[in-house]
Amino acid sequence: MPYQVLARKWRPHDFKDMVGQEPILRMLIHALTDQRLHHAYLFTGTRGVGKTTVARIFAKCLNCEKGISPTPCNECSTCLAIDSGRFVDLLEIDAASRTKVEDTRELLDNVQYSPTQGRFKIYLIDEVHMLSSHSFNALLKTLEEPPAHVKFLLATTDPKRLPITILSRCLQFNLRHVSQEQIAKHLETICIAENITFESNALLLIADAADGSVRDALSLMDQAITYCANKITETETREMLGYVEQTPIIHLLTALAEQNAQKLYAGIQDLIQQAPDFNQALSELLSTLHKITLAQVVPELNTHLEPIKQLAKQLTPEDVQLYYQIALIGKRDLPYMPHPALGFEMILLRMLAFKPISEVAKITEPLKKKEETKEIKVTGWSELLPKLELKGVALALASNCSQTSFQNHKMELALAPQHSALFNDKVLERIQEALTKYFNQAIKLEIKIANETLQTPAKEQFEKMTAKQTHATSAIKEDEHVKAIMDVFGATLDPNSIKAV
Repeated sequence: MPYQVLARKWRPHDFKDMVGQEPILRMLIHALTDQRLHHAYLFTGTRGVGKTTVARIFAKCLNCEKGISPTPCNECSTCLAIDSGRFVDLLEIDAASRTKVEDTRELLDNVQYSPTQGRFKIYLIDEVHMLSSHSFNALLKTLEEPPAHVKFLLATTDPKRLPITILSRCLQFNLRHVSQEQIAKHLETICIAENITFESNALLLIADAADGSVRDALSLMDQAITYCANKITETETREMLGYVEQTPIIHLLTALAEQNAQKLYAGIQDLIQQAPDFNQALSELLSTLHKITLAQVVPELNTHLEPIKQLAKQLTPEDVQLYYQIALIGKRDLPYMPHPALGFEMILLRMLAFKPISEVAKITEPLKKKEETKEIKVTGWSELLPKLELKGVALALASNCSQTSFQNHKMELALAPQHSALFNDKVLERIQEALTKYFNQAIKLEIKIANETLQTPAKEQFEKMTAKQTHATSAIKEDEHVKAIMDVFGATLDPNSIKAV
């Protein structure tokens, strides 16, 4: 019997065999159970996530000879015919090869006729976004008023290219990437059934390379079975995929942590000698930095390996974030570099050259701590207040306060008792924010109601204005010209008309 590739041999025949896509399957199962069936379904998602597989299973559910249900029998002639691609009432169309409007019209001419064998005549159009605009117009006419015996199952990797008029007439189901863990578990099930020896880490590598596509994972495993001679090992799978082992990456990061240029350069040269895929090497570096960050943020996780734990202690969080950003940008720019090996080397040397701000902090931190114990000197509350850019109630409250202390980033103000009605937490927060902004460091503010009369900025301002007014009034009263006018006309002086400036 000829060998059948795993992607075809292990294609699901009912919903319970699907890997991932639980929300989509749940909706379809409920629709079939309640027989609330739409006339057009659109399945979207990247390659290999199960769009056409779901559509074929759905077609079996609709036409199974034992009745409409979410569990086709997979034994009747209809189910067997659909599985083998021989069911006459399931018309599978590859839109990529039949884009002309004449092709679409030819297909749709028979829509009005009842199905030959099944309960429904089903049109499964794959890569539907490839149809021409005229083809879409022809399809739209049928989608607007379809016969009761017709169902449309559309699949596409690019739903944005579909006209909105088509989208609005379909129930849309977006199939997502399948997780690495789900794919690896599925591969393990297949290996056991196929009697293939495997290492779990090797299957995780294949699942990672598949990038969410079950079909790609099965194709890669077919390749791995041949490459590894029916015994899938991590080492050989890494070689096959062009992946770099984690150990050299750990050595490079250890050299960076030690700031040892010679050790780093030697590690880079050793890696270059292995002629790896440097794009994959950077991916492995990014993945390792991600694991180190997790070990720093959530150290209680039991999944951290010992080398990762050690690096999490040696590197500061700022180091890791900087290295991650440099690697990420370097991965993007790698295709533009003269040679991938030189590009990879330059990325690591750049990590060595740049020092995060934490290194400066180590030097200045003792000075900061020493400075924090000193009282922060200001010229006085009355002089500081105009610089805080306060407005409204916050300004009114602050103007009727007096500074009692300002030490260790904590300021205390006393509020004149007759103005206590102005005080609330929101106003305090606004004044505290203004202080923090002015001093460019966090200031803690506390306001207490005083028991005695205070010398506040508002009181000082009132006293100054009163003194000015008294001086202005006295000056005008003593003015010889004013006296003469008052004598001639028998006039009196109105003090309220005098405005001091």
